[in-house]
Amino acid sequence: MSLDNNKVKEIAYLARLSIENSELEQSTKELNNILSLMDQLGEIDTGDAEPMAHPLEMSQRLRDDQVTEDDLSEEFQEIAPKTGNNHFLVPTVIE
Repeated sequence: MSLDNNKVKEIAYLARLSIENSELEQSTKELNNILSLMDQLGEIDTGDAEPMAHPLEMSQRLRDDQVTEDDLSEEFQEIAPKTGNNHFLVPTVIE
């Protein structure tokens, strides 16, 4: 995929960006370089690659869960203006 100056102007307009005519040629060249890089990345065969959440093999030391505060939900419900089924009731904001 390749962009010309008119297409870059159109994209800039849609993105509400102002590109001066003096910057247009350089911007077009840079965007075409980015698109070329994306095309190269798209050609890489990743069929055998396993999905991963993080590139490094790391594990975090976890501590045992301990209750550090008492459950005060009943006390908070008692002072709330409106409650129902252990939930706080609030006025409708969006109809």
